[in-house]
Amino acid sequence: MTTGYRRLVSRRLFVLAGSVLALALATVGDILTGPALLGIWEVVVALFHPSSADSVSVVIIHAIRLPMTCMALLVGAALGLAGSHMQTILGNPLASPYTLGFSAAAGFGAAASILTGVSLPFLPALTIPASALVACLVAAALVYGFSRLRQMSAEVMVLAGIATLFLFQSLQSMAQYLAAPEVLQQIVFWLFGSLTKANWTNVPITAAVVLSGVLILIPDTWRLTALRMGDDRAAAIGVDVSRLRKRVFFVVALLTAGAVAFVGTIGFVGLVAPHIARMLVGEDQRFLQPMSALMGALVMMAASILSKVISPGSVIPIGIVTAVVGVPFLFILIIRGRRRFW
Repeated sequence: MTTGYRRLVSRRLFVLAGSVLALALATVGDILTGPALLGIWEVVVALFHPSSADSVSVVIIHAIRLPMTCMALLVGAALGLAGSHMQTILGNPLASPYTLGFSAAAGFGAAASILTGVSLPFLPALTIPASALVACLVAAALVYGFSRLRQMSAEVMVLAGIATLFLFQSLQSMAQYLAAPEVLQQIVFWLFGSLTKANWTNVPITAAVVLSGVLILIPDTWRLTALRMGDDRAAAIGVDVSRLRKRVFFVVALLTAGAVAFVGTIGFVGLVAPHIARMLVGEDQRFLQPMSALMGALVMMAASILSKVISPGSVIPIGIVTAVVGVPFLFILIIRGRRRFW
């Protein structure tokens, strides 16, 4: 190992450590803020000594704020990883679960469930998340089916994803048009994306989905790094490009479904977070994957804090905040001309 390479690895590890610290501080800030306007000492006592704290403060911290914070971390990490993997296998800086139709499909699944009023026989509370997950997997199957006709090429997958995006956005609009006013309100609120739906029932489910996606793709780290050199070079060193794209593609669908099934549509996190990660640590997947997860979680934490600070006493749906913040940030990335990363 050369001295230059050691310095490069050390710098990347230092950046990762700094990102973990920044995320920890943002997590603390998210727990401290909220519409209840609790003081710092009240939050600390309710968090670490609930027996000596006010019962209302304990409920607010343990039943509302902590699940929302944990869900924000998980959703941000899942979308950051999904966006990074999508951009890697397609070689496209605009690829993300949102821009390729997965999030739109999940939104339609939820809207259809709310519109029809159907519910699962034994777990009615999971009806909307299950519908969103199924619709997301259907979108993945559509894109995969069209792409398989052309041997899973990156260009065909992008085009199929864009077509899927428009299809499910149109179906969303149809569901909203057919809905009664009170049902329409529920659909629109879900599509906004909100962490207020988080609780200690759905947080473990989301955590299990995210952990599964991470573990499945860890063995493919070096193959994904090789894929960034191009299909031909990756194939020349023994990578089965088509099979790799297929596997990563369905893991991305799983991560996206797990991320949006409980909180609704969240845009731009899966697009922006991988760009930030790539600027900080480069293309080596050993560093890019954890950094993408960290950046996704950090963006969600920042958006969560803003959603509670912008309008004191209330919580703005986080999907609105991520879109408002994500658009100008994406313009900044374009203006700075970071083309060398692609």
